[in-house]
Amino acid sequence: MRKRALLSVADKAGLPEFARGLADRNYEIVSSGGTARALEAASVPVRRVAEVTGSPEILGGRVKTLHPAIHGGILARRHLSGDLEELDRQGILPVDIVAVNFYPFEKKVAEGSPIDEILENIDIGGPSMLRASAKNFKDVLSVTDPADYALVLSKLDDGVDLATRLYLAKKAFRASACYEEAIASFLARLSAEADTLSIGAEPETKPETKPETKKDETDSSFPSRLVMSFEKVQDLRYGENPHQAAAFYRDADPRTIAVAGARQLHGKELSYNNILDLDAAWRLARELPVDRAAAVVIKHTNPAGAAIGDSLVEAYVSARATDPVSAFGGIVALNRDVDAKTAEELKTTFLEAIVAPGFDEEALAILTKKKNLRLMTIEDGARAWRGSNLCRVLGGLLVQSWDQEGTEERFEVVTQRAPTESQEPALRLAWIAAKHVKSNAIVLAKGDALIGVGAGQMSRVDSSRIAVEKAKSRVEGSVAASDAFFPFRDGVDALAEAGVVAIVQPGGSVRDEEVIAAANEREVAMVFTGRRHFRH
Repeated sequence: MRKRALLSVADKAGLPEFARGLADRNYEIVSSGGTARALEAASVPVRRVAEVTGSPEILGGRVKTLHPAIHGGILARRHLSGDLEELDRQGILPVDIVAVNFYPFEKKVAEGSPIDEILENIDIGGPSMLRASAKNFKDVLSVTDPADYALVLSKLDDGVDLATRLYLAKKAFRASACYEEAIASFLARLSAEADTLSIGAEPETKPETKPETKKDETDSSFPSRLVMSFEKVQDLRYGENPHQAAAFYRDADPRTIAVAGARQLHGKELSYNNILDLDAAWRLARELPVDRAAAVVIKHTNPAGAAIGDSLVEAYVSARATDPVSAFGGIVALNRDVDAKTAEELKTTFLEAIVAPGFDEEALAILTKKKNLRLMTIEDGARAWRGSNLCRVLGGLLVQSWDQEGTEERFEVVTQRAPTESQEPALRLAWIAAKHVKSNAIVLAKGDALIGVGAGQMSRVDSSRIAVEKAKSRVEGSVAASDAFFPFRDGVDALAEAGVVAIVQPGGSVRDEEVIAAANEREVAMVFTGRRHFRH
């Protein structure tokens, strides 16, 4: 008995060769629309879906394959005589292979197509057929990736084993799930006002509640069930430690940018820890003033240095000077294309990776002499903050919005003395950096550079002491930032005693008055921002 293959693909890569291979193996090819036309143009024998169903395509092609003659042939269980008898009574032939991929919905979104065009590219028939075939995988091969065409043809010659059928079914349902998630994510960005659809950046919200809605129901920007789709970039040699397996995934959105879309120009393969540090470095670098050159040195996701300058080499030298010992083996992020002068300085310290918008030819010639040094280029923009910030816990997932605030927050003077005009830029720099330091965080700055960082301590006074120790003799006349309020005055006392003259902090402690009094006693200026920036 001749077998039947149903082909309906948006991605035509490898289609004629695959279809010819099936025809050579005595498969009848059934198709519709653009797939049928592509096969006819390639002189591959094809039977139109409308001939099989006895129904024409309707609604401008919206309905083609949604028919019992199609889905009955896919879903019939070959081991049940009742199913086969039912097919026979209805004059339906079984379908043995379904090769489907979907309308280019995500491509249309990425291109910024009109909303109606995007919505028209929500595939209905394709996912329905693919899911039906994957459900019946013991009898039907579900093929959604052109990369699997050769595998399928070879297995047809040798006999298709259950493991192959299961592999293809898993891939089919995964493709369907990713497609549905992409649609749901796009719809979450739509808003409907005055009967008009528009695309915005606002999170998903429920429509206005009706009077009869229960009072305990609350609106939320997060869905009741979270489905996410990421595509694998690469397997990694290992995770944080050699005994841990790891891989790197990125948003499935083709517009992916920032570290997940970075391009490696040179050096060893990236490790799990490299990627974490690159992300930390770029996040801080992109928040520093764009009108000046900026450099960041990261060690174990914490800033070991940061500075701005009139030239990139000046900024880098100052950033490295924050903590030269910790800069060894660090990762550097720069906000300008790397030139030869900066490259000469970069090569004098052992670094794991450098990320920048670009490298000129001379800089590349200098830095590529270091065989293992990873050189990365990166695209940036507001889209880097798409989606939510995720953190796994055992048995669950924490989801929050990104902490995008902090660079323009208003400073409220709460002490008798206000910061001087020359101290305010240093306070701004320290405040931006503190947001990127593990809590509890205390950051010291002087002029255009950080001079000491106290990170990740269990008490804020210990972070204060570590920051002072790191700064050594440079503390006198410096300023400090604290990512959260001072719970006691001891941290302020430690900073003032070392020579700090101005402090920025969120405020909000029950002991704020005591802390402010300590600053006044020490003649230290203090400003509140009203917003904390924990980084756990």
